[in-house]
Amino acid sequence: MLQTGILNPHVLELIARVRHTNTLVIADWAFPYWPEIETVDISLTKGIPTVLDVLDLLTPVFKIGRIWQAEEFLITNTPETVDRFAKSFGGIPLTREAHVEFKKRVPDAIGLIRTGDATPYGNLVIESV
Repeated sequence: MLQTGILNPHVLELIARVRHTNTLVIADWAFPYWPEIETVDISLTKGIPTVLDVLDLLTPVFKIGRIWQAEEFLITNTPETVDRFAKSFGGIPLTREAHVEFKKRVPDAIGLIRTGDATPYGNLVIESV
C-alpha cells in the first residue's frame, strides 16, 4: 500500500500515461470542462488542494521540462503569490502567454487535474521531458 507521495489512484493512473513531451494541465476549481481530455477532479473545497500542492508532489517523481502559465497571472496576483509560484517552479523553464493562447494548449494534453485552488490564472500546463 502506498504511504507517501501521491495516493490518489486516479491521479496516479493519469500521470503514468504521460510520456516524453506530453503535457498535463493542473487547474483551479473553476477551470472549464474539456470533453477532449480526461479530467481527474480532486477538489475538496475552495482552496484545497492547490495547484502548487499538486505540482510540489509531482516534481520529485515527474521530470518537468517546461511550464506554461497565463501572463495575466502576474497582474492579478500579489507579489507574495507570484513568489510562491516561482519557488515551486524552481529552475524549470517557464513561458507565460496570453490566457487565450494558454487555453489552446489544453486539448492537446494527456489529461487535466482539477484542484480546489482559487488563485486567479494560477493554472499550469506542464510538459514532460
